[in-house]
Amino acid sequence: MKRRGFVKLAGSGLALWQLPALGLAATKAPAPRPKIVWLLLRGGLDSLHAVVPAFDAGLMQQRRSLAEPLVDKLLPLERGFGLHPDLKFLHGLYVKRQLAPVVAVATPYRSRSHFEGQDVLESGLAPADHDSGWLARALSAYRGEGLAIARSLPIALRGEAAASTWYPDHLPGADSDLYARLLKLYENDVRLHQRLQEALETRAKVGDLAGRRRPRLQHLAKACATLLAAPGGPDCAMLEMGGWDTHNNQPGRLSQQFGQLDAGLQILCEHLGQTWQQTLVVIATEFGRTVKNNGTRGTDHGTASALLLAGGALRGGRVLGEWPGLGEKDLYEGRDLMPTSDMRAWTAALLQQHWQIPQTQLAAVFPGAKPVGLTLTEGVLKPKVKV
Repeated sequence: MKRRGFVKLAGSGLALWQLPALGLAATKAPAPRPKIVWLLLRGGLDSLHAVVPAFDAGLMQQRRSLAEPLVDKLLPLERGFGLHPDLKFLHGLYVKRQLAPVVAVATPYRSRSHFEGQDVLESGLAPADHDSGWLARALSAYRGEGLAIARSLPIALRGEAAASTWYPDHLPGADSDLYARLLKLYENDVRLHQRLQEALETRAKVGDLAGRRRPRLQHLAKACATLLAAPGGPDCAMLEMGGWDTHNNQPGRLSQQFGQLDAGLQILCEHLGQTWQQTLVVIATEFGRTVKNNGTRGTDHGTASALLLAGGALRGGRVLGEWPGLGEKDLYEGRDLMPTSDMRAWTAALLQQHWQIPQTQLAAVFPGAKPVGLTLTEGVLKPKVKV
């Protein structure tokens, strides 16, 4: 059997090929290392429907039909904001000081194309460099390893850093006898033998997740947590969730989306176990949506949105960011939530504090973005950069 045939055959039952070193058994549990999970919400989250500024009189003036059914059901946050009622687990994190929404943030991108906006968000550069992602550059500075829960390597993890992908396939699985024969066949090929062993061990970790035709965020989050918390697991992972482009029927669609997001974060937290205490979760979207609703009970592409920070390593329990207001004169180009801070500045501060990446190296991760001057992490670990 040739290598190409092995890859196809192994892939049909293992759902893994590109994950080096994560499946190897550890002889001694390594010291805990700080972890980062970056969750990209593709489509443009309407932050005014998630982190609702109930105190702002402009909310009702601009979007009464969207806001009025929510205001009496909001889960309370500080500064007069409220969290959507379908984000109950996230609100529980807020109460435990493990969630901090950052309002009115944006990337440097100011047009309204999903593709361009996502590319800038993932690259961390404007214009985007499709071969250089901000997370890969951060990993290079930290000398860590990354994992994308995706079918192919996303822009955010492209670059010189050690990064791999995992995603469940839906092809029929091979039986254990075939794998045993393959191990025997390649016992003299160190690389292939090792990769098959790694794949089998990873398959054992994720269990029945390999094989779901359309896995939801909950299923992917479970696999992500399992691999991230494993001995010798990666230092960061990237997850994605689509469906946030709500041009019509926004209340019903976002209710479902928030329910899935909330459940996914709960699964991630539960399956990380003690690793949650050393983990930061960063939830970002490419842009926000219009302040006013359109004629189909939805919203259109906008500018500023919210950044959701979570995790056991976060100093949360607060709403961060400067609020610009929703009055007509306060809107960006007369239609969008005005950005008051650069999303990259918040992420840079997290990298500086959680991974202790010095400012000189942060300048290469996010050129032109100065880290915000707030303490965002609890400082539960003093991570040591790999040498």
